[in-house]
Amino acid sequence: MSTTPQESTARYRRSRTRSRNVSARPALAVSSLKTYQYDLHPSCPSLICPDCKTWVPITGLNAKKQKLVPHDTGLARKDQAVRCQGSNRLVNIDILVKEWKGRVEVGGPEANGRRSARQHYKPLPAPAKPVARMAPEPMNAADALTAYREHLKKCRASSATGRCGGKHRCTDGTRLAALYEQLLRTQPHRDREQKEEGRVDGLLTRYRQATATKTAAVEWTKRDKVTGDAKKATAKRGGTTIEEANNTCRIHPADTVSELRGPEVPLAPLRISA
Repeated sequence: MSTTPQESTARYRRSRTRSRNVSARPALAVSSLKTYQYDLHPSCPSLICPDCKTWVPITGLNAKKQKLVPHDTGLARKDQAVRCQGSNRLVNIDILVKEWKGRVEVGGPEANGRRSARQHYKPLPAPAKPVARMAPEPMNAADALTAYREHLKKCRASSATGRCGGKHRCTDGTRLAALYEQLLRTQPHRDREQKEEGRVDGLLTRYRQATATKTAAVEWTKRDKVTGDAKKATAKRGGTTIEEANNTCRIHPADTVSELRGPEVPLAPLRISA
């Protein structure tokens, strides 16, 4: 009897079957699988078949025996009808649905916060600069020409590939030649800028010196005036002989007392009888 095209391809996997056939293989314990490899929701109890690695419904969840429905190894209506060895295999549900839901709720945030398995490579370090580029760049055309000639002398004497020879120039030689040409072309402009900067710096220096000198002269005049006024006020305070002698720091004349005033002050010692 010839087979129809529908019988030669894999069939759809039913969620419930009435077959009483039971596989002779030992029962599959759900606890031996990982949490993401089975689903105990009452609407669609299923698990990943260990043989064909595909999701397969579990029939008879509320019955005495639970088993995997008969299924093929390939996709329905596409692959060949090859019956999987895990068909009609008994399933031992030794985990409560409440416990399974708790594991799923706890594992969801952990899976979301877990780092990706992508390998992140560190960037490769940049290659070191050649010795010719480590030296400071020439600042004028004369220095650039000297550096270019020294490079030609060393490069022609070396045995490196692509060295300077004839009209051919290596990378460093071409760079130095271009730098010399640029400096030679822009030298007049840079000379004018340097001259202008020197003139401005000279003007600023002279202005600062003049300002400092003028400020110092004004300060010295103020100090001299304050000092002179104080001396005059001290010397011309009272006009008496004692004050003038005290203010000029001269030797006191005889019979003069600087601390006390008045002719009534006795000069000889007094004896007061009791």
